[in-house]
Amino acid sequence: MQETLNNWVIMLNDWIWTFLIIIPLIGAGLYFTFRTRFVQFRKIREMFRLLGEGIAGSNSKNSVSSFQAFCIATASRVGTGNLAGVATAIALGGPGAVFWMWLIALIGSASAFVESTLAQIYKEKGEKSFIGGPAFYMKKGLKKKWMGTLFALIIIVTFGLVFNSVQANTISLAFNESFGFSRIWLAVILTFFTFLTIFGGIHRVARVSGIIVPIMAIAYMLVAVFILSINITHIPALFEHIFANAFGFEQVIGGGLGATIMQGVRRGLFSNEAGMGSAPNAAATATVSHPAKQGLIQALSVFTDTLIICSCTSFIILLSDLSAESGLKGIQLTQAALSNEIGAFGSPFIAVCILLFAFSSIVGNYSYCETNLFFISSKPFYLQLYRIAVGAMVLFGSLAGLDLVWNLADLFMAIMTLTNLIAIILLSKIAFKALGDYNRQKKAGIKSPVFHASAIPELGEEVTEWK
Repeated sequence: MQETLNNWVIMLNDWIWTFLIIIPLIGAGLYFTFRTRFVQFRKIREMFRLLGEGIAGSNSKNSVSSFQAFCIATASRVGTGNLAGVATAIALGGPGAVFWMWLIALIGSASAFVESTLAQIYKEKGEKSFIGGPAFYMKKGLKKKWMGTLFALIIIVTFGLVFNSVQANTISLAFNESFGFSRIWLAVILTFFTFLTIFGGIHRVARVSGIIVPIMAIAYMLVAVFILSINITHIPALFEHIFANAFGFEQVIGGGLGATIMQGVRRGLFSNEAGMGSAPNAAATATVSHPAKQGLIQALSVFTDTLIICSCTSFIILLSDLSAESGLKGIQLTQAALSNEIGAFGSPFIAVCILLFAFSSIVGNYSYCETNLFFISSKPFYLQLYRIAVGAMVLFGSLAGLDLVWNLADLFMAIMTLTNLIAIILLSKIAFKALGDYNRQKKAGIKSPVFHASAIPELGEEVTEWK
């Protein structure tokens, strides 16, 4: 049964990704990059300044700071895609897939800016914090409530159910590989802690993410830096290998270039989520004085995820020379590669990392879905029922086959991305004008720009939080 379902999903994935996702995704990213005059590169210093400003304001109990929103979004981005997804991309698409992951991050960070700025503009005041995201800007900005409801349903299934099964699957495989733990017991334990966290709501998610994300990212990067330092003479050849395989003559003749691009784009998007419509749900929760602030911070989150964390995994695997000959893929390849570099400590270390990475993604993913469920219905019964469904999918993912959960993730990710891209392309002029207003205030010497809806005449009465 699983094999038949997996085969159908693979065929549908290939068609959708080839004809409907890759070209619009890259095209939209390039359009946003040029229209914002390369905002993701020009505003790097401002991004870090705003992040520091958010850290200073992260102690309020009644709001979510820009730093906490950054951590929630990064918690969702930094997960199995960084460790298992990168390994799968290299195993199936070769070293050249790494280049295409980098490219989708560099271009996609402009998309992240646009969608997160829109989420801030069209946000609403919730019970404990602001709420918003693509469903809200589709309803308010495009005046298409049906589209917002459709997107809300898609993200509820994609992130809360399908993606969380991927995270749980990777945790169980990693611990089974390293310690021989029973996947059944792991499934039960992981489900229990998922329930414990998500029943606490968005503020508990923010607190958990604010602790876990910085610690796990720094620890993993330190190990990667150590491995790079002991292999410093091989680094030039490593980059040459990546670029040669990304555009290599052999790949074109052998028909492998398409697989390289496909794997790089798929795994890159799964990891950094730029343009997918997920991070705006976290961006909208932040209390900031100007929408562009959160747009810039979320663009930085894309860089953190792909250019730093994913690159760490890529370098570890490629320096080990295991990817081409081992037959391994997914988290087992990452574990084997790290063990090859630093000894027996490598596999358990990755297992612990993946536990922190993936669990933070589970709670981050859930936080997105809670907002979108509220968009559809505010009845508490549906929220409690959905929380139970999330736990059930964590249980299922912990026990399911690796190929099935990843292929299901690719399918739902494609549908969600296409829906969001249509919306942000149509609304992009609003984000561009918000950026222009921010830049004008900065040039006028205002250190912390303040946004008012009157700065953009096209904003109607639907925008309530910036009057």
